[in-house]
Amino acid sequence: MKSGSVSPVGTPGVKYREKLRPPLWLLAFIYFLLMSLAISIWASLGNMPGVLSFIVLTALLFMIANRVTMTIEISEDELIIGRAHIERKFLGEVIELNPQEMRLMRGRDADPAAFLAIRFWQDKGVRIQINDDRDPTPYWLVSSKRSEKLKRTLYTLQ
Repeated sequence: MKSGSVSPVGTPGVKYREKLRPPLWLLAFIYFLLMSLAISIWASLGNMPGVLSFIVLTALLFMIANRVTMTIEISEDELIIGRAHIERKFLGEVIELNPQEMRLMRGRDADPAAFLAIRFWQDKGVRIQINDDRDPTPYWLVSSKRSEKLKRTLYTLQ
């Protein structure tokens, strides 16, 4: 499973789509933790509860992987990141961030009012200035595997 991928744009009106999936090492670590729980259930309660816990916890891993996958979409008039969306007319300057700049923006230089769509396993991203007087959010900080293409797509559609 790739940790980030750009899907072919098949939905009408969608100009850019990227999915940030959890990396395989993270899923393996979570699965190891879940299976240690299943083994302890098997050891204490027997075969049937052990098999049932194995099945339930394996399904839980797939639910976790699906839940933490973040989708970034850009259409003609809207930027959609997960369940959050904003009209493109309110987007200002887009700054591509290298790993060092992204680390600082996530920590020391962060604004508490900013919208964060970040994944800790992705070290690059973009900072999108918000130009809406009614919205107290100064910017969106977005993790992206292809931050240059994301920035270019936002600028070409403006």
